[in-house]
Amino acid sequence: MSEEDKSPKFARFPVVSLSAEYLVMGRLLRRNILTYKAPPGNEGYDLICIHPDPRHEGPQIRVQVKSRMATDCDRGFPVKEESLDAFDFLVVVFLNVGYYFQKAKRHEAREGACEPEFFTLDRDFIRAHHDTSSSWQKVRLRGLDLDAYKNERGFERIAEALGIPYPSK
Repeated sequence: MSEEDKSPKFARFPVVSLSAEYLVMGRLLRRNILTYKAPPGNEGYDLICIHPDPRHEGPQIRVQVKSRMATDCDRGFPVKEESLDAFDFLVVVFLNVGYYFQKAKRHEAREGACEPEFFTLDRDFIRAHHDTSSSWQKVRLRGLDLDAYKNERGFERIAEALGIPYPSK
């Protein structure tokens, strides 16, 4: 076995990663939250959210989007300490594209494919769960009760921060 074969394999799929931002953007727009994508490589946040009424004077919300492709990921994601003040909310998207880490059982990646999950976490939550003990500076979610932050309940937190009522006739 060559040295090249022994090195860890990191999967880089920029299109799949980018899909997380667009999925979040679509969910926020669906909730009547006017959402704009920040320029690529923007420091600290990926989306800007504002109230859809142009006469409403209120805050803008900066949203950082993090994603994990593998269904069997460790439920952790990197966040650098210096970026903690650059966003108001962080939405982590577990894309659940398939199994990529299971070694004990041999599965096709596609067998693990399921619907994506979204968790909308505020800056205080991220600070409280930010682990700086390694150079990766991860936030680990495994084992935490995240029901209040999941999917639509999480996006509602951004709507409330912006003062956007639920759409009705």
